[in-house]
Amino acid sequence: MSRRLLFTLCLVAPFSLAEDAATSPHDLGYSLGASIGERLREDQPGLDVEALIDGLRQAYHDQPLALDEKRIRQILAAHEAEMGGAQQSSSTEAALMAERRFMAGERAKANMHELSNGVLYTELAPGQGEKPTANSRVEVSYKGQLPEGTIFDQNDQPQWFRLDSVIEGWKIALQQMPKGARWRVVIPSDQAYGAEGAGELIPPYTPLIFEIELRNLAN
Repeated sequence: MSRRLLFTLCLVAPFSLAEDAATSPHDLGYSLGASIGERLREDQPGLDVEALIDGLRQAYHDQPLALDEKRIRQILAAHEAEMGGAQQSSSTEAALMAERRFMAGERAKANMHELSNGVLYTELAPGQGEKPTANSRVEVSYKGQLPEGTIFDQNDQPQWFRLDSVIEGWKIALQQMPKGARWRVVIPSDQAYGAEGAGELIPPYTPLIFEIELRNLAN
């Protein structure tokens, strides 16, 4: 490993010396230190500043370091992993909070009904036929949307599906739909694609909205 520490001191914005040709090495060094200090105060509260200065000084002057290179790599890798985990946790909490707000807003809408596991539906057109069972094949027309309205899937012609091959939210809703019914169904993420999402189309922890018409079924 190079003597250059892997710590993110490269975050410092480049300075233009052309603006002040009389800048002294002391003032430049102090300015760089102040800029680094401001960033570290926000990003790394509780940091041992004296140790930071020692490491910076020794590496800059190509002096023997207090820690060997293997140990430095281990510490920096562990720190990076910890920071990544914290960012992931924050992102997950934000997504879950957004989902809770969205589902609460949907639940409060007029003519909204709730099925098991938090699946919601509004009847757009009634049906009069039989209802599917867990092992039925169903012919449906559908359109799928994200909470902000983006359409991520729809069929131009009715399609057949085995009910045991679709997401849980569909299983729950379709088993309550009589043949001929058309529903607007809101599915919480844990009954859809959950923490994994679905490729680039559906982010993790995303509730889904479907308009589903049950055209036919076969038991």
